[in-house]
Amino acid sequence: MTISPSRLAPIFVPRIWGSRNLAPLFDSAPAATEPIGEVWLTGDRCTFASGPLSGRSVGESWTGLSAEWKGSRLEASQRIPLLLKFLFPEEKLSVQVHPDDEYARQHEAAAGGTGKTEMWYAVAARPGAELRLGLEPGITPEIFRQALNDSDVERCLSRLSVETGDAFFVPAGSAHTIGPGVLLCEVQEHSDITYRIFDYNRPQADGSSRPLHLRQALDVLQFGPQRCGRAHGVQVQVQQGSAKKTYLAACPYFATEIWEFAAAMDGKTCPDRFELLVPLEGHGRIRWRSESMPYLPGEAWMLPAALGEFQLVARSATRLLRTYVPDLEQLSRELAEHRLSVSQRSAILRQ
Repeated sequence: MTISPSRLAPIFVPRIWGSRNLAPLFDSAPAATEPIGEVWLTGDRCTFASGPLSGRSVGESWTGLSAEWKGSRLEASQRIPLLLKFLFPEEKLSVQVHPDDEYARQHEAAAGGTGKTEMWYAVAARPGAELRLGLEPGITPEIFRQALNDSDVERCLSRLSVETGDAFFVPAGSAHTIGPGVLLCEVQEHSDITYRIFDYNRPQADGSSRPLHLRQALDVLQFGPQRCGRAHGVQVQVQQGSAKKTYLAACPYFATEIWEFAAAMDGKTCPDRFELLVPLEGHGRIRWRSESMPYLPGEAWMLPAALGEFQLVARSATRLLRTYVPDLEQLSRELAEHRLSVSQRSAILRQ
């Protein structure tokens, strides 16, 4: 099978808290009949829109792909391990929490048995936008239960302002909600297991309430010191000119970077893993060997492990998100080669 970058077609997912305006990434999409909250970029039902797998779904294709596509470390994976989404909240998401892998294996086998650690990158944010992430210091299970009884659980969560370019690391067990006025790119384990804690007593279209999952949420909720919070990225110059790379966060499940360039930027895949590129603004072409394809904001591109050298040629100033499943020891060496201090490396590498 020909090895080439492949664009993935998105899936638009309605959510009660979503928006009918998907600008600036999907402003030419057909008008939605109900609010769209999530745009899935790598879900099982997403299809390959270019390349040798064109027309096939990610789910049906994945198990049959060779190490040249998946990478030697991921050859045995039965499902694409990274789920990428855009989030378009126009109302608050429910206050919620996700389980870790061990809890999911024991209690959620029917839902895939995979936990959900994630991170968010703010593609855009309106003035005053905010989210809540992690518990405030001193919050105990007893205080949290009382807040639930009072329908005021938000008071237990830390409030964080959001500006364009901010990033947040959200390990499993972190209570959170996201407010309106932000456009987030979410990188996560491939899992859709969410335990809803509080949904602001709002009705669905049929008048019913969405179910809560308080028992499971209290099982997995992280009390005490919190591991979540802002991801303070570290920027490095990667080649002559204005091209920049910002390392945002890395954990066993994903590593995420932002690339910014106004001319050309060179890249090279590693044989041990595939990677995903998501342009967020700007347009241009992806070149490899003697071929090229145009890229546009909002697209997701899968680059096979065996692709090797490629080049991104900007026709306008480009910002894109790059993510992959890392070898953390190898990544640590890469960060050291950029002469990052121990504290800078620790800010990026998370367990």
